Amino acid sequence: MFRLSDDTIDAATLTRGLAHTRAGACVAFEGWVRDHNDGRRVLRLDYQAYTALAQTQGERILAEAREKFAILDACCVHRVGALAIGDLAVWVGVSAAHRGAAFDACRYIIDAVKSRVPIWKNEHYADGESGWLHP
Repeated sequence: MFRLSDDTIDAATLTRGLAHTRAGACVAFEGWVRDHNDGRRVLRLDYQAYTALAQTQGERILAEAREKFAILDACCVHRVGALAIGDLAVWVGVSAAHRGAAFDACRYIIDAVKSRVPIWKNEHYADGESGWLHP
């Protein structure tokens, strides 16, 4: 399942959703809003997405991960809207029988989401400027 959310991400609930009797591993990635980028102090940021295409691409990436790796389940939730420093911006979780497949699939998913899903962030800097980036 891939989902965009304008609400706080509940990582514990998402992790429980990956539980399976055949699973021996669960790997999760949490991407947090940090207070700096490229030597500039960041105060907050806003995420925007092309929702329909983001949903389609996100689901495609999860399907690819299921085909490429021996995993049981995978999920990715990405925030949209205004986020503060320390907020959870993106969560990826994968369950598998073995840890190697879970780690590999989790990395594949987050890397593909960052490069292929149309989500942009507007960083707001301490100097009063802001800038749009494709995370």
